[in-house]
Amino acid sequence: MNTAERAGHEVTGAARRAARSRALDVATHVGLACRGVLYALVGVVAVQIGLGDRSQEADKAGAISTVAGLPFGAVLLWIMTAGFVALALWQASEAVFGGGKAIERVEAVARVAVYVLVVVTLLSMLTSGKASSDDEKSRDVTGALLGLPGGPLVVGAIALTLIVLGAYWVRQGLTKGFREELDLGRMSPRARTAMDRLGTGGYVARGAVAALAGILVGQAAITFDPDKAGGIDAALRRFADTPAGPWLLVVVALGLLLFAAYCFGESRWRRT
Repeated sequence: MNTAERAGHEVTGAARRAARSRALDVATHVGLACRGVLYALVGVVAVQIGLGDRSQEADKAGAISTVAGLPFGAVLLWIMTAGFVALALWQASEAVFGGGKAIERVEAVARVAVYVLVVVTLLSMLTSGKASSDDEKSRDVTGALLGLPGGPLVVGAIALTLIVLGAYWVRQGLTKGFREELDLGRMSPRARTAMDRLGTGGYVARGAVAALAGILVGQAAITFDPDKAGGIDAALRRFADTPAGPWLLVVVALGLLLFAAYCFGESRWRRT
């Protein structure tokens, strides 16, 4: 092995050790609980929208704004920032060193992107007191990509990725594939049953939202109109526009609340 190869192996080994450090592990589990908080707040607002109150944004930016308004909100936001930074680093290590199926690596990369955006939103709230909605970010990014050579193809590929990822999450929920991520040996039979139920409903709802968001991005690519794109809020509101009406949105929102509860369970039993 030459010097360059040896140095490369040393860097890789150091990166692996950093990714598996005790401090990062603790911060990651805190981040999983913080993710549960965001999904819980999004789910609550989505239920309110389904019941007729459309004044709030059912997305992560809206949830972060809610946290900022709480007593000691700034402290909570800093804790959440540290937690989501840890989640981004953890998923980046999974994408690089984790091995496994290709879809799992794609999922890890997608999570890195989502967590980085959450960190940016948190920092924006902490420094300026405001944060742009997920819908605005989606439209801005889509508009910028559409302006590039081959932009519609890039946006279309992103849309397809979201749809495939959404379908994968639905499958994970229906087949209970999420069990592979949990340390089942540390869980009681009652805890395993509870996590099975939360994970099934939560993953199906989360996958449905992701797939519909992908469809919206796909419409933007086909029509060359970034206003067609949208984030979680736009996708959730589309459920209310289906023949099933607002009640379908309420059902999906309740599913997101189940996923929030699953995230809290993950913060205790997730293998990292």
